[in-house]
Amino acid sequence: MNRRDARAFPGPVAREVAMPRARNPWLSLGLDAWMLGAEASMVIGLRTLRIAAGGAAGEAEARRMVVEKVEAAQAVQMMAMTGALGLTAPSAVDRTLKHYRRKVRANRRRLSRG
Repeated sequence: MNRRDARAFPGPVAREVAMPRARNPWLSLGLDAWMLGAEASMVIGLRTLRIAAGGAAGEAEARRMVVEKVEAAQAVQMMAMTGALGLTAPSAVDRTLKHYRRKVRANRRRLSRG
């Protein structure tokens, strides 16, 4: 079906019909997963330095790390149980990666500041 034929359909259907097939979503998801790994390795290094320094700050960081991991996993499980991850495998992977990247990015910023 070409663009001229797509005009017969109203609204979003016209765009869906008129556009060529989308590229493979797994390519961008792979890049997102790679970025999550890169950011996570930075957080691991920064946390290791803070914990190795010891003291109250090191102990607090160790406790925070464990609590954050449990809370993040529980949040994703709740999203999965309520259908918030979507109906397709790529959407579930995308939303899961976005959830974890948001948490990791916040930790990287917090730990980089001092």
